Amino acid sequence: MVSRFLPTSAKEVEALGWDYIDVILFSGDAYIDHPSFGIAVIGRLLEAEGYRVAIVPQPNWRDDLRDFKKLGAPRLFFGVSAGSMDSMVNHYTAAKRLRHDDAYTPGGAFGFRPDYAVTTYTKILKELYPHTPVIIGGIEASLRRLTHYDYWSDSLKPSVLIESGADLLMYGMGDRSIVEVAKALSNGYNAKLLRKLPQVAFVADKEYVERLPKEQTILMASYEECCRNKRAFGENFVKMEVESNRKEQTKILVEPTGQRFVVINPPYRQMTTEELDRSFDLPYTRLPHPRYKDKTIPAYEMIKHSVNIHRGCFGGCSFCTISAHQGKFVTSRSERSILAEIEKVKLLPDFKGYLSDVGGPSADMYRLGGKNEELCRRCVRPSCLTPKVCPNLNRDLEPLLALYRKVREVKGIKKAFIGSGIRYDIPDDGGRYMREVIINHTSGRLKVAPEHTEPHVLKLMRKPPFEEFERLHDFFQRVCQKEGLRYQLIPYFISSHPGCTEEDMKKLSTKVRALRLMTDQVQDLTPTPLTLSSVMFYTGENPYTGEKVYVANSREEKCQQKSYFFQGKKVEKRGKTPTFGSRKRR
Repeated sequence: MVSRFLPTSAKEVEALGWDYIDVILFSGDAYIDHPSFGIAVIGRLLEAEGYRVAIVPQPNWRDDLRDFKKLGAPRLFFGVSAGSMDSMVNHYTAAKRLRHDDAYTPGGAFGFRPDYAVTTYTKILKELYPHTPVIIGGIEASLRRLTHYDYWSDSLKPSVLIESGADLLMYGMGDRSIVEVAKALSNGYNAKLLRKLPQVAFVADKEYVERLPKEQTILMASYEECCRNKRAFGENFVKMEVESNRKEQTKILVEPTGQRFVVINPPYRQMTTEELDRSFDLPYTRLPHPRYKDKTIPAYEMIKHSVNIHRGCFGGCSFCTISAHQGKFVTSRSERSILAEIEKVKLLPDFKGYLSDVGGPSADMYRLGGKNEELCRRCVRPSCLTPKVCPNLNRDLEPLLALYRKVREVKGIKKAFIGSGIRYDIPDDGGRYMREVIINHTSGRLKVAPEHTEPHVLKLMRKPPFEEFERLHDFFQRVCQKEGLRYQLIPYFISSHPGCTEEDMKKLSTKVRALRLMTDQVQDLTPTPLTLSSVMFYTGENPYTGEKVYVANSREEKCQQKSYFFQGKKVEKRGKTPTFGSRKRR
């Protein structure tokens, strides 16, 4: 394990003997040199290609802007990310109340990143260094690449490219994009070369758009038309989601905004195991930068002893951003790479033999995918699991069980827990997988996400019938009783999802109480950009069918729905909203 971090200050750059920097990355998060944090991955990938990279974490945007000036201009470009979360989700509760902490900041302190961080950082950099390209990426930029509903302003916003003035946007996971962008900029800014790259978005003029091949271009409704007509906005979302769910995407999306056009090139093909391994095998220190000294960073504490085994999710939940950012098709790491990372985790000074998680976006999708690749190429379903399990889905969980056994056999590992959520609607013949997880990989609480109980709400959520959760509940109880385990099944639920009425919440409360389940792990819906749930929340209809959908969008309605999770429980005094358990959305 190397001991050197990427530099974050002029003093650190000087100590390296550098007389220039190729790329300077700005992030809304603290700098944690770990593969779970995107800015560290991007920095290490560029470093591996021979580029000199520096990181400016959580720059102060309210003073004399010294953090933006301290390293000067890079030779190639500035990279900008809001961090591991959309800055607005990070800042505000579902009730639009300001949070008082930030898990990605030392000490959990609040106030170290601005609202709409990508736009704020980019505007400052363009003002200070007008001739240096600014490339934006990460979850905030990725999910705001087109016209999107912004819950916090209760309005449609144009592409973040328009608002920020950035030169280029990389959407999705940037493992391949960042290296190709750096190569394209190595000999100076070349717009023609950059615009040929996959998985990027940019602003072009009418002349450029008219030269695009008609058969390869999808012209979407303009931002202005979306503002006038909610149905046009919904149709735009459908076009985007259908294309993003293709195994092989070839279409260029074009969205007019004023006299300009946002152009989104199709992405790279699905990553291979070897490519994914390369990202995880880079020489991370796996530690927060020494500048934070003894301060605790909550987000790091959550994942420092965990290992991510795959990317992507074919669940397609309406409210989740994983498939929109990581993709629907799962790419799994090799056993070699996973076991090698575990050996690195063992070297951490505070490791006591317990892995907090061996999982991913969903714990049980390792090495799963289509049996017949040709059928996958013709499919545009957003989910391989709902409304029913795709018959072409490979359901073999044996490779995952084999991996678990090998992890348990690693010397020094006392217990490897599964902290990620489990998709209990993946067929598990005889319950072999679930029994293994309960007995050998549960820390006392097993997390699953039924989200609701009522069929019409679950359909809009793209979640399985509640009866499947009830079967899991019964199975869990039988296994625990047989093995003498005093474990708990912890379900996640959402209130105020489009289609959910107060009567539906009453039914949910009744059914959950009948099962004697804890309901601490719950949340009120936050409509995040580029999700089906946010589109339904804003338009009041299902964009795929045109069907009208009830929406609880007032604070009073949302609070009333949320209150059903706490029937019979003590609520905080002074009229405050009940405190909810945290919910990790990756």
